[in-house]
Amino acid sequence: MRFAIFGNEYQPEKSAMMRRVLNHLTASQAEILVDRPFYEFLMNTDQYLMSETTRGCKGSVKVFEGDDFDADYVISMGGDGTFLKAASRVGAKGIPIVGVNMGRLGFLADVLPSEMEEAFEALARNEVMMEEHAVIGCDVLDDAGRLSPVSSYPYALNDIAVLKRDTASMITIRASVNGEYLVTYQADGLIVSTPTGSTAYNLSNGGPVMVPQSEILCLTPVAPHSLNIRPIVVKDDSEIMLEVSSRSHNFLVAIDGRSEKLDQGSRLIIRRAPHTVKVVKRPSQRYFSTLREKMMWGADKR
Repeated sequence: MRFAIFGNEYQPEKSAMMRRVLNHLTASQAEILVDRPFYEFLMNTDQYLMSETTRGCKGSVKVFEGDDFDADYVISMGGDGTFLKAASRVGAKGIPIVGVNMGRLGFLADVLPSEMEEAFEALARNEVMMEEHAVIGCDVLDDAGRLSPVSSYPYALNDIAVLKRDTASMITIRASVNGEYLVTYQADGLIVSTPTGSTAYNLSNGGPVMVPQSEILCLTPVAPHSLNIRPIVVKDDSEIMLEVSSRSHNFLVAIDGRSEKLDQGSRLIIRRAPHTVKVVKRPSQRYFSTLREKMMWGADKR
């Protein structure tokens, strides 16, 4: 099998985990592709690791750049942020992603370091499940009615957030759903979240937890001026239009944390993307048990 590996380039103490991954994959005669920034990071922190692994692989460790890769599986070595970056690079390729958690919370990257070898063996035996997670995209609508992507990769697995920029003043966001006016938010921003992203920025702003594959989206305001403004859930086949104005004459659009500056008056169209992200899960992994563990639901130390 062929594996493309992405990793966190700011965790030098984790190179020993990478050694275990490479040793296991090379022992399985797998072909290994490593993202160039991550490869250079590993070479700088553990040259012995890469030289010995490459020698053992007989040249099967290769380096790729950008989106120029193809594989049976992608391995994300890091936390959920690394997973999101890997998902953006996979894009519409449809390659399933295995998330090895070397970060903190780990909703997406949920394979613990102690479980890595077991997870890879389950892959080899095809004893895994594929969860398809919805992705949303963001386009800018011009005065002539033409749509153009807001960035080079305008898709988000977690969320798309419209946020104020470089000012204490709120921004004004006029929201419509399927052409019907919803409400005008005066707030620090607005989050449009998928079920996958509901436990991230959405949750920290009072939005609901949404079960994956529930086919809904949530609009959650960030620090709204009116306390009677609350999150609202809509079907994920809805088209959401946001018209933004700001005293600073510009604002930010954050697509899974990748920020773009836009001019006020821009009209944004947010809707479900034509592709999904495939996440590898083992049969023993269940969403509600993960939720209880990560959110510490039911923990009572009295």
